[in-house]
Amino acid sequence: MPPPVLIIVRRGEDPRKCTVRPLRGTPGLVFLPYPLRTRPDLSRHLLLAPAAPPLTPADAGRPLLLLDASWRHAAAMRRAVEPVEARSIPPGWQTAYPRRSKTHADPETGLATVEALFAALCTLGLRDDALLRCYPWRAAFLDLNRARLPAVAVTAAAAPR
Repeated sequence: MPPPVLIIVRRGEDPRKCTVRPLRGTPGLVFLPYPLRTRPDLSRHLLLAPAAPPLTPADAGRPLLLLDASWRHAAAMRRAVEPVEARSIPPGWQTAYPRRSKTHADPETGLATVEALFAALCTLGLRDDALLRCYPWRAAFLDLNRARLPAVAVTAAAAPR
């Protein structure tokens, strides 16, 4: 069974660019708007963030925390949830999301939020292709990361309500 996942979504982000928006209503995924009205208990959560120790199968069972925003807003959001233990996606995962920022550099290893969620669950041994069901770059992402994928999808997220 996948760990619970909390996704904090920055208000003001373009909903057309939000890769996790189609997953609202999926069991096991909880969405909160940022700025947070009240800070949830994050004492057991693992924040997915670049420049942190890599996520490993030993982290299975811990709830995951994802921040959904452009890279330039992620630092302020991170300050709002600190202190929280962080993990990065293991090296080798590649994004298929077409980046177009002319003013801000994205981390070279940065993934779209739905890609990061999928990669994290694969790392924990819980491949769930249903997470990518509405992702326009699904085929390209799976092709780019074929060597990193577990052979068989072992879970299936329910369709949104």
